[in-house]
Amino acid sequence: MHSPSELPLFPLRTVLFPGGELRLRIFEARYLDMVKQCGRTGSGFGVCLILDGDEVGRPATPAAFGTLARIVDFHADDDGLLGLQVRGECRFHALRTRVRDNGLIVAEIERLPELPPHPVEPEHGLLATLLERLIERFGGPHAKAERACYDDAAWVGYRLAEILPFNPAERQELLQCGSDHARLDRIVRRLPQFQEA
Repeated sequence: MHSPSELPLFPLRTVLFPGGELRLRIFEARYLDMVKQCGRTGSGFGVCLILDGDEVGRPATPAAFGTLARIVDFHADDDGLLGLQVRGECRFHALRTRVRDNGLIVAEIERLPELPPHPVEPEHGLLATLLERLIERFGGPHAKAERACYDDAAWVGYRLAEILPFNPAERQELLQCGSDHARLDRIVRRLPQFQEA
């Protein structure tokens, strides 16, 4: 386990997974300040699912588990707002939070150890095939992923958690899963419901 460190949080109504990408529009002063600090220090910020509250205005209540986000690109939108593209790096657990005077939530976090890559188990082989077909059909940021990615249980689980129509609470559960095998098991159990929908 890494020692605790401090991280600004960006609570959202979505879940970011390691290796996943998000596009964000920034207009509130607290988040503009956060982005400037990230630019100066090369640091990231935490993306957490909102459990209570809204994305705008008063500080929301974030989930205790989230993903460290790193800014990979930024631009000015036509309306003058700052647009960001971020990529998820590693999962973390927020041990305690405080709210700065400007409304920015800052957490003392512990990074969760990512296990070394291990192959998709034979009983989950169908999931790797399903993911490959979904990406072939719909494209997206992982359209040019190397073949080896489809043999990595963590990568397959995270990508399916993003693509399949889970609700935010289910995605949060998948993010918090203690093992890649358990995450794929949960996804397998839900597949029949997606086929019925």
